[in-house]
Amino acid sequence: MLKSCPKQESSVGHGATKTGRVLVAATRPIGTRSLSENSMTSAIWPPIVPSTFGFAIRSTAAQNVKSTSTPISATLPIPAATTPAELSTWPCGWSWRTACPIARRPGTYGETIGFSSPGPQFRIGLRQRGKKAEQRITTEYLEGVLTDFSGYIAADELYDGPFCVLSIVDNHRFRRIFYEVLDHNPTHNDMTAFFHRFRSALAQRGLTLSGVTTDGSPLYPEPLAQIFPGVAHQVCEFHVVMELNKETLKAVTQVRRELKRELPTLKRGRPSSLMAKKAARQKKKLEAKIADLFEHRYLFVQHSLKGKDKRVFLRITRGLPHLRHLRKIMDQVYQLFDRRCRTETALEKLAILRRRVRRFKTLGKTLKKLFTPNIEKALTFLDDSQLPSTSNAVERGYRRHRKMQKSVYRVRTQGHISQRVAIDMQREEQAQGRLQTITSLHNERSGII
Repeated sequence: MLKSCPKQESSVGHGATKTGRVLVAATRPIGTRSLSENSMTSAIWPPIVPSTFGFAIRSTAAQNVKSTSTPISATLPIPAATTPAELSTWPCGWSWRTACPIARRPGTYGETIGFSSPGPQFRIGLRQRGKKAEQRITTEYLEGVLTDFSGYIAADELYDGPFCVLSIVDNHRFRRIFYEVLDHNPTHNDMTAFFHRFRSALAQRGLTLSGVTTDGSPLYPEPLAQIFPGVAHQVCEFHVVMELNKETLKAVTQVRRELKRELPTLKRGRPSSLMAKKAARQKKKLEAKIADLFEHRYLFVQHSLKGKDKRVFLRITRGLPHLRHLRKIMDQVYQLFDRRCRTETALEKLAILRRRVRRFKTLGKTLKKLFTPNIEKALTFLDDSQLPSTSNAVERGYRRHRKMQKSVYRVRTQGHISQRVAIDMQREEQAQGRLQTITSLHNERSGII
């Protein structure tokens, strides 16, 4: 028989036998009381584990039990186990996270209070309803857009790979009215059929067209003159000025190349003779002028020059009189689009400007865009104060379309592009209501009545 002396703090006990000393697993008693018998049984308290509940196992003591083995020595009196009177609680490891619950503030990005029409959750998420949006564009959407039609439109085309998107936008309301996706480059027949369908939609509602703004593409003059005779056709001012600015910057680039050819060739090493030193100073001066012309090239096409810009411009064009003439010509081009004058006056100024440019052979080749017929059409808006001078209304939708095509990669087919344009038009229709909802939520969150 073993004689053990368990301790509450230890996890291993020692026992003595006739053969030697052995290790004995120790138990942790809950509590004991003295017994007169020579044998006992004790209960083992379970290992303490952090939890939100506690329990205890009652110890049992056998009475009047006789030992079957020969006792070696007297057994020490062992106290009996006692049962705890109350449960012990131990906080869980994650209880600190819920000790101070924090509720999200209500608002635009707060929690959802409820749904007006609760239903089962979608298994595959929200789908882009392109087909339904495409059907709705020709019915309800068209009725809503043409209800407050201004009479002025902007038309343009967008090339997306092998496809072409034709669009007509209200140039005052900035809302798309009509669109069509082609799987080839548009021709005059395509444009004629497209504008013919638009004229039919206007005729059904008793509406008339007052003005059209397009870019300088040759696709529009002939179909517009055939379907909408007598309607003012305005070529976008921005596109015309942009072409002239490109030609001006090309002329400045050509001057830089000519100056680069004039750079003297120096031998290796530090110049020693007077001629070599003079050539080195000349090369350094030309390199600085070339760098200034490149850094301040925007001054040749800027709309207006202030005092500091004028001083910089005079410094970088010293010894280059033809560049100064080029800047004066650009100032006169910008004056053509001043709304304080009429179209007839602007055409007279244009004739004078063309005669002046012809006297300079170099500038005549550079500003050849100044002799195109689009210049006259770009001055049509001067006689009509309601006719917009640019087609920015349609370009805005195209910029958003290009951004969507970059962010979402998919197989670009004619049907997919048509559905995406329809979804974007439907989103524009809901923009006003969406803005009102966001404003109301922000006011509610801020406490503004």
